[in-house]
Amino acid sequence: MKTITCLKWLRLGVHKSHKCSPPGGKTMTYEPAITKPQSGDPATYDLVIRRAHVFDGHKALNGLYDIAVMGGEIAAVSASPIHGAKEIDAAEGWVMPGLIDSHIHFYNVFAVSDPASMDAFEENELPGRLDSFLQYGVTTIKSVGDPTSGILATRAKIASGQLRGPRLLATGCGVTGRDGHPAATIFSKNPWARARFAGEVGTVQEMRDLIHYLADMKVDAIKILSEGACACHSDEKYVWQIPGFLGPFELERLPLDMLQAGIETAHERGLRATVHTAQQDVAREAIEAGADALEHGVMNEPITDDSLIQLMIDRDVMFVPTLYAHGEAHPELVANVKKVSDAGVGIALGTDTFAGKGIYGENTLAETELMVAAGMTPLQSLVAGTSAAAKQCERADLGVVEPGKRADLLLLSADPTENISNVRKLRKVILNGEIVVEKD
Repeated sequence: MKTITCLKWLRLGVHKSHKCSPPGGKTMTYEPAITKPQSGDPATYDLVIRRAHVFDGHKALNGLYDIAVMGGEIAAVSASPIHGAKEIDAAEGWVMPGLIDSHIHFYNVFAVSDPASMDAFEENELPGRLDSFLQYGVTTIKSVGDPTSGILATRAKIASGQLRGPRLLATGCGVTGRDGHPAATIFSKNPWARARFAGEVGTVQEMRDLIHYLADMKVDAIKILSEGACACHSDEKYVWQIPGFLGPFELERLPLDMLQAGIETAHERGLRATVHTAQQDVAREAIEAGADALEHGVMNEPITDDSLIQLMIDRDVMFVPTLYAHGEAHPELVANVKKVSDAGVGIALGTDTFAGKGIYGENTLAETELMVAAGMTPLQSLVAGTSAAAKQCERADLGVVEPGKRADLLLLSADPTENISNVRKLRKVILNGEIVVEKD
């Protein structure tokens, strides 16, 4: 039996209803779910990865293991040799869960402006973007602000095998106030896309109706935008801008009663509600309204309120830093990531990847490195991209190398717990038990 530190349920990836008592910094016992192979038939399994070091989503296991896959699930993790119909010699390389990017924007917001351009994107760009994620070892992505009908149709095509790509989860459109972000910012000159990428609401009832609509459409979660990305406290009005790119725009914050109604309705429908924030006071407002996670967290200012961090811990609220998109422009965000991570707040990997910046999938690897550069350890970064991201997506079947979990696995040639950049030394990608990328 091994004793580990319980830094929130981040390391265990359990559902929000399970609390770590007392929270933060205390110890609990956790026994790796290692199984022995079934006896009798030497070829019980569809696939066996033999003689691998393992990062299981929480920690690095001691020794070498064989990992067996059956019917798309992990069937055994065994210290003893086992056999399958197909075998891969890991040659003492490293096996880890497939990476999960919990914050991406998939459709090209700059190119989609009418039905013809939407069709062109889906035919010409979409398949390549999906494949790019797989090529870099990203086996699950969560879209948090794409056109609802389009992204859900893409999700269905992936699930049915019509499209090849990572597992896709989606919130549908981002929910915002009238003339809020991103409707009046990113889509200020693109009314056709604005009506599809952003769901604007002006009353509590409109908020509830939109959340019910999205739930009826079978989205995987709800994303609500409480504010934009850049607020200037010295101004009388709330100002959003990306220097040298867009803005400035004067915006109205989402009223508190509408924010509360959106989160409450999402929870009534059994959906996780994640809220786009940028400032301390807005982050607190979102948490007190019941938010399950903060997209971007606090990026415009240093976190000076330690009680806010404790509130995140007490409420089991995840923090999605999106350093790839925002760390360079917001050095305060970089410092805040280390502060909340050191305190034991759950960190989930999300890049805020969007069209025109970097490469889909490679950006996810860059995010793991940026978290380490911000002060997290390689192990903490790996947890953020696997078991913690699975928790953020409410997918207990993902993000862990353990019997009964989905067989989304990466085979690496070097130890990512020692050097986070070793996530780039990818040999094979396995999705639902099938080898989808081979690089050796």
